[in-house]
Parts: sequence; structure tokens; C-alpha cells
Amino acid sequence: MEVDRKVMDGAGAGTDGSYGAFSLDSTIPGAVPEGYDAFRREWETQIGAAFPVSKFSPATAGDLRARTRVTKLRDVVVTDMHSASSLRTATPPGGVEDQVLLYVVGGGAWTLGELPDRSEHSLSAGQFLLRHVGRPLHFRTAPHTTTEILVLPSATFAPLLGNRHITGSAETAEVRLLTAHANMIHATIADLSPAGVHAAHSALIELAKAVARHRFDDVEPLLAPALAQAARDLANSHLTDPELSPTMLARELDVSIRTLQRAFAATGESLTAYIRHRRLEEARLALTAPSARLTVSELAAHLQFADTSHFTRAFKKRYGQTPTEYARSVAPESRTTAVPRQDLR
Repeated sequence: MEVDRKVMDGAGAGTDGSYGAFSLDSTIPGAVPEGYDAFRREWETQIGAAFPVSKFSPATAGDLRARTRVTKLRDVVVTDMHSASSLRTATPPGGVEDQVLLYVVGGGAWTLGELPDRSEHSLSAGQFLLRHVGRPLHFRTAPHTTTEILVLPSATFAPLLGNRHITGSAETAEVRLLTAHANMIHATIADLSPAGVHAAHSALIELAKAVARHRFDDVEPLLAPALAQAARDLANSHLTDPELSPTMLARELDVSIRTLQRAFAATGESLTAYIRHRRLEEARLALTAPSARLTVSELAAHLQFADTSHFTRAFKKRYGQTPTEYARSVAPESRTTAVPRQDLR
């Protein structure tokens, strides 16, 4: 069992003045089998009673194997969960729970409903659902389901939604920006100043509103960091794509190339330079992998360099050695003209 806690106290009280985070991994081989108990303890300690944890079925509570990150940011909770085991709530759920929930499913399947035998809505990988609920929802998942769940303030979002629920592709620009920003919050919460917490919370609320409205304000300076991060995430998943370019990323994120470049400029590196450096880093990592081999020329083509000479010059400029020299230095027994064959998609 691994638990990582990050807790900070803001200036106020309750959900408006406190914020914190924890992560938990109960999938580690040999871990003490207390996944649900550890999760519930940490949730109650770090997140609090204002956001009650779901009541799981006995089977789920007895065998919860999951990697989880949870962050509370004022009146919002963001949970990332990859469940190796299946999940199922106790049924029927009861009580009152005036919340707006956003589910983004990255893999597997998540099924929600008032009761397990009616009014169900199933989300498969690559889909999202945004809805206002008045009581806890029953849900169940398939094993190996990856989901991001945001609990959003009802006072802000219920008027936007009314009686609607909004569902669609998680590949939309609005959802991409929201999830990129949520991931940044998970990564930086421990280092945020009070002003940083306020800015992160404000941007998250605006991005969640953009999902509800199917559009975002691409000239809002507050959203520039999320736009830059979404561009990085998208580029990282397309490093072997010959079409990868600032123009392609702008098109996928539904912004102008100028807007994207302006958002990325604050990082101190151009988007073109970022793509080149990430491709070189993937090549460097490939040189250290103890698997089947690609030649240097094959690796250059795989990562979309113009030719082997261009790849070799760029690699040496960044790392001080040619690919062949680097391969020799990290694996003396390997052939100097070959590097590990990997799936770099």
C-alpha cells in the first residue's frame, strides 16, 4: 500500500478555505489488502464530510485494487481513478446529494443509474457525462476502468444544466483543456500560493462551464496555461504522426494558431521546439530499452525526422553524442548501429 498526502490550509474555513490532496495505490503486489479502508480514511481526513465518499458494495470494499489521485480545491473535488478491480456501489443509494458531477472515461466502462435495473447510462472509453443529481447515484465499472470525476458546485452549474445531462466525446477541445488543467492541479497543489489556488480554481470553473456550453473563451488569459498543457498532452500522443505540427494541434483544440502560439509562449519554448525536443527524448529513451532493435535510420523515420543526418545532428546538439555513441555508452554489449525497437505511438 502506498499513500501520499498533501494537505494545506487556506485562509478561510470549510470548502471555501481549505484544500488538500492525496494519492493511493493498492495495486502494488504484496500490498496489505486494505484498499477501501485506506481510501475511505484518507478521503474523510483530507477531503471532508462536505463531499461524502461513495458507499461501495461488500465485494468492492473487500477487494478494492486501484490507483487513485484526489484533490479538493475549495468547492471542487477532482478524482482520478484506475480501478484494476471492478467497482459497484451499495444499492439502493439513499440520502440527498445536491451535486453536479462530470465523468470523463479514459478506458473501460462506467455505468450510472438510479437503480441497477433501470434509468442507467453507460459511458465507454472516450466519453464524458455532465449532470446535476439530487441524490447519490448507483454506479458500477468494468475491471481496468480509468475515470476522472469532478464534483462541481451546484449553485454555479445547476442553472446552466437545468434538467439536461450533457454527454459526448472526451476528445472535444473543452474536455481536453479541462482534463489538462485538472492534471496540472494534481501535480502542483502542494506548491500553490493562495493566489495560485484562487487562479487554479477560477480557471477550473471556467473550463467546466465551457464543457456545459460547448465552447470556451480562447482569448481569456486565465485559460492559457490549460491550453498550453492540452497542446503538450496532444503532441505527446502523436510524436510518430507525420501530421504533427502547431497547425494540427490548433485545429484539434479548436483555436487559431496565433492563440495557441501565444498561450505556449509563456512556457519559454516554442511549440515547434517542444515537439522536436520530445521526439529527441523518445529517441534517447529508445536507446536505453533492452528490447528488439531499430536501426538509427529506422528510428529517425519513425519519429518523423527528415533524414538520418538531420536526426543525428539534432541528437548530438541536444545530448552531446550521436545516437550511435549514446547507444554504445549505455549498452556497451549492443550493436552500435542499432537501437531498441519500440512502439512509440
